[in-house]
Amino acid sequence: MPTTLTTLLEDRDLALSVLVPGDPALHDAPLAWAHSSDLADPTPWLTEGGLLLTDGVSFMESATLAAVEEYVTRLQDAGILALGFAVGIAHDSVPEALITACDHARLPLLQVPQATPFMQIIRHVSDAIAKDDRARLEASLDAQRAVARAALRPDGLRAILTELELRLGTWVAMFDSSGERVEVDTRRAVPAEAEGPVTEAAARLLAKGRPGSMRLDDAGVTATLETIGRSSPLRGVLAVGAAKSLDTAGADLVSSVIALAGIALEQSRTLDAARRRLRLGILELLRSGTFDVADSTARALWGGLPVAPLVVTLAEPGADSGGLLEQLGAFAERHHGRVFFAEWEGRIVIVTSRGDETLVVPFLERSQARAGTSGPVDWDALNRGLDEASRALATTTPGRTIARFPDLATRGLLTYLEESGGEAVAHRLLAPLLADPDDAPLIEAVGVWLEHLGQWDPAARALGVHRQTLRSRVGTVGRRLGLDLERMDDRAELWAALTLLRRTPHSS
Repeated sequence: MPTTLTTLLEDRDLALSVLVPGDPALHDAPLAWAHSSDLADPTPWLTEGGLLLTDGVSFMESATLAAVEEYVTRLQDAGILALGFAVGIAHDSVPEALITACDHARLPLLQVPQATPFMQIIRHVSDAIAKDDRARLEASLDAQRAVARAALRPDGLRAILTELELRLGTWVAMFDSSGERVEVDTRRAVPAEAEGPVTEAAARLLAKGRPGSMRLDDAGVTATLETIGRSSPLRGVLAVGAAKSLDTAGADLVSSVIALAGIALEQSRTLDAARRRLRLGILELLRSGTFDVADSTARALWGGLPVAPLVVTLAEPGADSGGLLEQLGAFAERHHGRVFFAEWEGRIVIVTSRGDETLVVPFLERSQARAGTSGPVDWDALNRGLDEASRALATTTPGRTIARFPDLATRGLLTYLEESGGEAVAHRLLAPLLADPDDAPLIEAVGVWLEHLGQWDPAARALGVHRQTLRSRVGTVGRRLGLDLERMDDRAELWAALTLLRRTPHSS
């Protein structure tokens, strides 16, 4: 450990004595250096945290109290921890003016006997600093070696975090790419009051999408957070609790842990392609009805498949598709058997037990994905669930990025058609009539006729025209549109198109 005024005074070979105790806190502050100077103002060449030695030969002979107090004030402003004054050289005793000035400024003043050379004190301090530096270096190297050994263990990621906690003597926490805590059995738990602020800070760092760090010091919660991995995507965040900033050795150790964690996580990316192919293979087995083989494979790898009834989610990722897959993978690893996902035809299929689909919503929102969810299905109806999820996905909008198929059913078929772009199809079907304003009577006539279920007389009376006129107009519509209005299917298609145009305010 570095030397202090206290340790200097305890060294009998130096034979130092205290004339002015000064501020007690300065006695235990580490000394950064010790040096001698007889200049009236040595402060331009001094740094803070040192012990200045002098015999006062050049400025104490005729100095007034005011001049001495200015001298002491300059030393104090420069951050000097103490002043050592040699007796038996230029002065038989320490000048009273200096004692008074140091007492007023609460600056410790030591008396150095004639038998103690300044060089002995300077050497004592420099040797202690060098010894402390060596000890720190050895401790840092030892910590680095311990962390490297921990990284070779089967549970390397957790092992290096445990070792980091032990070496720093403080709590550590790791968050995965989704912002969720990685559970690690360490000796020091994250303080309850720090859980929320640290989790929020980690989420803010991840949201930036690029490597960075953050110092958290708010409401009694202090921590340093640094991202792990490259920016495409980030692999997580490491949080270290500390009441003050880490020293150089501590910062180097944290950097080593982040590097090792990043390497471990980056290495897993080489397996991602194989995992994607495997998940797609299991999905195809499930779609073909080969549930037993798919379930046994998933059970061996991921703890099994979700339990029916199921909800199928079909997601169309935004810009951060890799981030979504990363977050789903981390979630699946933490919650065995609660979610199955696979990339399929440029989209991501997510299968959960009913009720668990809400757990993946934060991942979808963070990746700015659009998604549709099915109603409850069993594994043997997976294809129906995919179809329902696809239809729900088609109705999403920039303002409503997640849609549920059961909601579409309760709002009705026309609403579904409207939200799925049915208006554009209706315009295309009716284009031969919409192009000419003179055809408005034809559109009105066929609309009224359909509302009266194809009954000629009631429809003609409602329009105030002869039934033959109505027949002529309806026939003209059928020929123009290429529809056989004697067929129910064609009538239904025409009715839906007309209804969609009426339901859309901006239709023309």
